Amino acid sequence: MGRARRSRERVLEHLTELRRLPLGGGPAPAFRERLRAELLSAQRLPEPVRARRSHRRPGRRLSWLSQAATFGLAAAMMLSAFVTYHALPGDTLYPLKRAAESTLVRLSTDDVQRAERELVSAKTRAAEVAQLLGSSGDGPLVTKTLKEMEDSTRSGIRRLERAEPRSPKINRFARDQKTMVEPMLERMDGDQQDKATGYLDYIDGLVAPR
Repeated sequence: MGRARRSRERVLEHLTELRRLPLGGGPAPAFRERLRAELLSAQRLPEPVRARRSHRRPGRRLSWLSQAATFGLAAAMMLSAFVTYHALPGDTLYPLKRAAESTLVRLSTDDVQRAERELVSAKTRAAEVAQLLGSSGDGPLVTKTLKEMEDSTRSGIRRLERAEPRSPKINRFARDQKTMVEPMLERMDGDQQDKATGYLDYIDGLVAPR
């Protein structure tokens, strides 16, 4: 049995003895001295333990708070990134999404990588058009997004043709875009159809004959 535990038990015994005294009667002087000595002894034993714990607890608390803050920040960033990634033209976070895309393009290490990222942006605009179609009041946004899709496509294709003439990536991109854009035509109004048809004619011309 540990010393601290023995001391605590002796104190409890003395307190039990004290409770047995009749009301109004005080303990004997010898009992008071013995109890005082035991209490002081018990107090001296926990003090080093408390001191050690006092040194550890702030660190543990700070560590826990730091971990919680890091986890919370990471979760918030992941949620923000998820929401931003799925933002559509007209949404509050959409400018942030476009700024992130532009930053990736600017940070590209070479023309091929930059071209590929511009073509990824064009695919993203096509997906946004598909989601916008049918929403009331989003006609101007559809038209604007179609134009941005074409701008990204032309810029990416020009850059890729300079860096990798006759690259098979161009064929794959053109086929993928046609598969995505062509089914949307029936859901577009006249002006939108004209813009989308002109875009399809352009990417059709990119596909090398088999």
